[in-house]
Amino acid sequence: MTTVQLTAAALRVELGGVPVLNGVSLDLRPGWTAIVGRNGAGKSTLLRALGGLLPIVGGAVQLAGRPLHDWTPRERGQRIAWLAQQGESQGELTVREVVALGRLPHLGLLGAASAADEAIVDAALRATECDAWPQRRLQELSGGERQRVLLARVLAVRAPVLLLDEPTTHLDPPHQVALVKLLGTLAREHTVVSVLHDLPLALRADRLVVLHEGRVQAQGAHDDPMVHAALVAVFEGAIRIERMGTRFYALPDLGD
Repeated sequence: MTTVQLTAAALRVELGGVPVLNGVSLDLRPGWTAIVGRNGAGKSTLLRALGGLLPIVGGAVQLAGRPLHDWTPRERGQRIAWLAQQGESQGELTVREVVALGRLPHLGLLGAASAADEAIVDAALRATECDAWPQRRLQELSGGERQRVLLARVLAVRAPVLLLDEPTTHLDPPHQVALVKLLGTLAREHTVVSVLHDLPLALRADRLVVLHEGRVQAQGAHDDPMVHAALVAVFEGAIRIERMGTRFYALPDLGD
């Protein structure tokens, strides 16, 4: 897998003329980075801007050292796989057909899938535990099952950069745990960037970016005391970070 780096420099984004991101600079390398912060901090907007899905009013985004807008849509689609916060929940396509859409950036609309493409789809189905029901239709699935299918479609792209907006949405605890393990595995060779509201899961990432009111308050390793302090501050003391063994956990601070 080619090492790909995604960077943002002094990034500014407005929605409806209202500033949402103000001077955000990030250097995203292979590994798992979790973007965290309160509601309205600009997390999803940042992820969309990094994927080239929103216009920017200032700053720059670069993919592999080249401005993002220099890549064609198809080239970006081969290198950046995107999971939206609210994925589609209806449709007549089967699970396998949905996952196979992940190969479109490589095949084009008229390209025929090869045996290698089919094997990639099979692997994505297995990785997300969707392989037991490939012929079911998307509209027949529960919310958690649909989320796993959409994750499988992301994996089928085989892109070096994965942008995941709330990937644990609708997942039950066993599948949340399975996803965290999967992201840890993918992060060995991929640049994985996820927006997460679940702070205990976010603290399992390699790095955290703490966003508040459109600005980066802190970024660093998951065990960085400055990152922990920034988390407590942006959540106004409603949480505390505690170490248990080799892991860090975010717990509600009820003042007991």
